[in-house]
Amino acid sequence: MRVFVTGGTGHSGSHIIPELVAAGHEVTGLARSDAGAAALSALGAKVRRGDLQDLDGLKEAAADSDGVVHVAHRQDLLPSGGLDAVAAAEVPIMLAYGEALAGTGKPLVAAGSIGSPGNLGRPATEEDPALPSGDEHKGTLRVRNVVETTVVGLAERGVRSSVVRIANIAHSTTDRAGFLVRLIALAREKGVVGYPGDGANVWNAVHARDLAVLFRLALEKGPAGSYWHGVGDGAIPFRDIAEAIGGRLGLPVVSVPVDALMVPGHFGFLANVVTQSYPASTLVTRRVLGWEPAQPGLLADLDNGHYFPAG
Repeated sequence: MRVFVTGGTGHSGSHIIPELVAAGHEVTGLARSDAGAAALSALGAKVRRGDLQDLDGLKEAAADSDGVVHVAHRQDLLPSGGLDAVAAAEVPIMLAYGEALAGTGKPLVAAGSIGSPGNLGRPATEEDPALPSGDEHKGTLRVRNVVETTVVGLAERGVRSSVVRIANIAHSTTDRAGFLVRLIALAREKGVVGYPGDGANVWNAVHARDLAVLFRLALEKGPAGSYWHGVGDGAIPFRDIAEAIGGRLGLPVVSVPVDALMVPGHFGFLANVVTQSYPASTLVTRRVLGWEPAQPGLLADLDNGHYFPAG
């Protein structure tokens, strides 16, 4: 299969491309710069120069392919418009893919996000609406809903479209800027590793190599109009994550009162999210696609030590 991939030099994409190549697919990646082009070539992909603002170019690339994997985002919009602007920019991109792939039955697999089922008291499932959550995130989540429903809605136009909802924490030996990296940097800065309240709130996680396998399976055989959950660990207590980091850094692990998180403090800009619980199920994903995570889980990956280079 000839596959067009965006975001191929990012954390997830840099694992997706080798996974597709190893499975015998011919991959073309989108590159904005010479450095990006070199990185894609090193991963085994052909290179198409361009960017996400060139909708005609994206349509042409999609039409020339047998399938599309989209994991890129307009990160340049973050400083001025925040996550709402980044998500909103995805809608015309998805519609462009839809125009190019309409009536072909070709696959489009786009990256989404795992949300929280709010006060339902259960893990998020693949059948849940896109990113349900509390009032504090309504703006961003409403826009993200539109993106995900736009993708799965393309199934009605003859596109084998689906969304892979990526776990809140994606980890691997190549993680350079994810949530774990921020938590570790914060711990080094503060001299302690904090967790909110009793630390019983849970987070979900996935190894980037397992995630790459899921994207491949969704591309190869995922039914149209589906949501998939890219989650290896479905419910890790935040305190366990903090203790794993503290053990590696040799720092004390302390409870941060939840009331103190309502104002800028220990967790800084992360204060609004660290108190949340994000349990997630993968029953449908495993049953339909036969996906079985095989890489180290989050706590084992922290114990491997690569997040804590010497010096």
